[in-house]
Amino acid sequence: MSAEHSPLVPSEARTAFEEGDVERSRIFHDKRLLLPREEPHKRGGDLLKAVVFGGLDGILTSFAIIAGATGGDLSVKIVLILGFSNIFADALSMGVGEYLSSVAHNDWVLAERKRETWEVDNYPDGEIEEMVDIYVERGMSLEDARKVIGLMSKYKDFFIDVMMVEELGLQVPEDGHRFESLKEGIVMFCAFSLFGSMPLLGYVIIPIFLPHLPNETMFSCSCFITGFFLFLLGSIKCSFSTTHWALAGMETLFLGGTCGALAHLIGGEMSILLKI
Repeated sequence: MSAEHSPLVPSEARTAFEEGDVERSRIFHDKRLLLPREEPHKRGGDLLKAVVFGGLDGILTSFAIIAGATGGDLSVKIVLILGFSNIFADALSMGVGEYLSSVAHNDWVLAERKRETWEVDNYPDGEIEEMVDIYVERGMSLEDARKVIGLMSKYKDFFIDVMMVEELGLQVPEDGHRFESLKEGIVMFCAFSLFGSMPLLGYVIIPIFLPHLPNETMFSCSCFITGFFLFLLGSIKCSFSTTHWALAGMETLFLGGTCGALAHLIGGEMSILLKI
């Protein structure tokens, strides 16, 4: 992901880029030089991604179940049972999967770093030449590449981390990465559960005040609630790209609506096929 597309880029820098305002960009960077160094670590970005993508998975899963059950002309009771049981089971699965996959990836990266460290300890000249070749391939002269790599290789840990990125395309995780992975898993679970419950609100809250409404009306309310949150999450998703928030919201709304319509159609056809 390029810096321009990263959700971690400060808003002033992003605005300057999008507007092509060179002077604004220069002023922003000059101001940052006067402030204490604060690295925009990936933690915030990872948690934001867990919220957005966990929420999208949750709301689409839930709405697909509701649409399919409604298309099959199932009762409200069955819709609620299927909806809530599936949402929280899937949320737990997503949260655990997010944690385990993140930990597994980080452990693999650290294992690769140990291997690179061993190679630097036992054959530093070979590793230096590999890095020189990479920089030359990217357009740097051989003389300059040797100077740059020669300076970096004096700082072992820094050099190995650069090697991990340049040779393997891997970012070394920070200390405490398991705790960060745990937080991402919890956030994924909460986002999936929270947003996944939204389409079911039409079947839970409205009957309390209007108990005699037909199922079709409650389904229409569920569609409206789902559409609102799909648009909201799609708009937030634009943080990961340069797409306009309205366009990102409409795109997500369209794709989510397509999934729901397909589930509704399949539910209706299965109901006819099985003569339910």
